[in-house]
Amino acid sequence: MEYLERRRDRVEERLEAVLDSVEPEELADEVRHVALSGGKRVRPTVTVLVCEALGGEPADAVDFAVGIELVHNASLVIDDIIDESELRRGSPAAWEAFGHGPAIIASDGLLGEAFNLFSTDERAMQTVSESMVELGEGEAMELVAEPSNEKEYMELARRKTGALFRAAAELGAIAADSDPYTVEAVGQYAERVGVAFQMRDDVLDATADAETLGKPAGTDAEMERPSLVEVTELTTEEANERARAESDAALESLSTIDAPESQSMEYLRDLAEFVVVRER
Repeated sequence: MEYLERRRDRVEERLEAVLDSVEPEELADEVRHVALSGGKRVRPTVTVLVCEALGGEPADAVDFAVGIELVHNASLVIDDIIDESELRRGSPAAWEAFGHGPAIIASDGLLGEAFNLFSTDERAMQTVSESMVELGEGEAMELVAEPSNEKEYMELARRKTGALFRAAAELGAIAADSDPYTVEAVGQYAERVGVAFQMRDDVLDATADAETLGKPAGTDAEMERPSLVEVTELTTEEANERARAESDAALESLSTIDAPESQSMEYLRDLAEFVVVRER
């Protein structure tokens, strides 16, 4: 765990430095509230681990890692407004803490800081831009035509959750100056991990309590949100099996990469296993 903690600490330090430079102070307070109130930091960890697994150094990937975490947090602000969720990571959601207008501005501020970090590399800009198109289309799909079957659910999960995971991994490969085939392979791995992550999220929403989750539980059913459990009427056990299948597919994609065995590669495999057994 010390191995991962050192890398997360490096990301956290850089994240705090980026947010400390935000002006004016009111905006800085809002973006810090959003981005520094906790979180698993899964996406930035993927960025750093992929970079290392492919021969790069953690320092090569830190700015991209922070950038993808900022994009993720910006999207959560909007999600909470749409869902009217008052709690995020055990703290008041941005709109609840500051109001709708300041929350939207905070989301914009996070995106601005993120793209400033990506602007040093054309491939990074393209990767993140494509993922945000997918994310936006996923949000629109959910609002105008909720999925009514498993196939439609999977497409939504790929866009809303898988796309940012894919970008996180591809950014790590880009930071390591990998070839296009490798960038694509790690992207496929991470997209599958992201979809499995979302499936497990749906199961937890149906089975866990708010204190454990750090956010309201049972909101999928209450809001008729298209979770895997609600859309398909699968049992939670069957939904977990679907998540496991995505995890297995992620591991298969990872196995196609021509990279030496390393601690970072081991942790990437562990992540694919962890996302389907996590409790929050």
